Amino acid sequence: MIDKLIGFDTVSRNSNMELIDFVADYLESHGISSTRVFNDDKTKANLYATVGPMIEGGIVLSGHTDVVPVEGQPWSTDPFTVVEKDGRLYGRGTSDMKSFSAIALSKVPEMIEKGLSSPIHFALSYDEEVGCIGAPRMIEQIAANLPRPRAVIVGEPTMMDIVSAHKGILTLVTTVTGREAHSSLVEDGVSAVMVGAKLISYITDMMAENKARSDADCPFSPPYTTLTCGVVNGGTAGNIIARECSFMWDIRHIPEDDPMMFVNRFIAHCDEEVLPGLRKIAPEASIVTEIRSNVPALNPEDSGEAEMLVRSLTGKNTASAVSYAAEAGQFQQAGFSTVLCGPGSIGVAHQPNEYIDIAQVKAAEEFMSKLIDRLSQ
Repeated sequence: MIDKLIGFDTVSRNSNMELIDFVADYLESHGISSTRVFNDDKTKANLYATVGPMIEGGIVLSGHTDVVPVEGQPWSTDPFTVVEKDGRLYGRGTSDMKSFSAIALSKVPEMIEKGLSSPIHFALSYDEEVGCIGAPRMIEQIAANLPRPRAVIVGEPTMMDIVSAHKGILTLVTTVTGREAHSSLVEDGVSAVMVGAKLISYITDMMAENKARSDADCPFSPPYTTLTCGVVNGGTAGNIIARECSFMWDIRHIPEDDPMMFVNRFIAHCDEEVLPGLRKIAPEASIVTEIRSNVPALNPEDSGEAEMLVRSLTGKNTASAVSYAAEAGQFQQAGFSTVLCGPGSIGVAHQPNEYIDIAQVKAAEEFMSKLIDRLSQ
């Protein structure tokens, strides 16, 4: 099943429909119906399905179907063909995070044979890697159409450790519009690129303030809200003062920080401190910031149902926090008790020659079998 799912090139820019159709057909072959929840143009879909009785108290097993690009990475093997070597399975998505979903799906015959007394719900999403865009539509339908589950397990790669908290992420694009001029006539133009550079520096300064007041006891690494710029575009030629510059940035916030505080501060700085000076030269100058995605943080739950369940299945008595964002915060925001727990390491996710240790696959198989036994009692 891992080989099957890895074989679908579901890089986020592509459709995931072939994978979704395969899963739907597989479930149907075992007498299990599923529901697709599409994006606006129906080129992508979430899928949810229930094995067992349609009653409250079930468990949701959640995973995203998309993966990050492979272009420009020095892969030693075909990223979309599983290669086994030295106790590892190599391929894009082996760790992040198709193996979790594959292992769960492979256990469907076992679920049916043992006869679940409480249901297991599958929840497969699209576009997690570009801002957790797809899952909210599915979560809304799960909340409306399924008997209320007792817990959600999101199978991000945690080495089968329990993760009870993750940072949230807000992604933004800021576009600066200035005025073009010959680069020798600096007082006749407004360089959007140079303004953009100063704004990126301002974002860096906000992060430095967060670091300076960070709490050493904070469970995240780094233990503060980070603000980073990942992509910058602007200008047409080296001897032209640039009319436009855009940059993508994100705010990865600890649960207690409101990311809009930083957004509002940034916009106020642009409107009050930067734009007035630009418009003395170019009245048409503008700075526009758009929010592209907003993923809530996962907060630790006091004696949460999901964490208690996973502790009992794994025998582990501690939980940790991670600095990446995931769909767990979205499930929790919808009122579901949620944790992260899945095979593989985030340390190899998004990297060339991504892999999962076979030992991790076996640990996840054992976990799934214990869950099935628990829900069959």
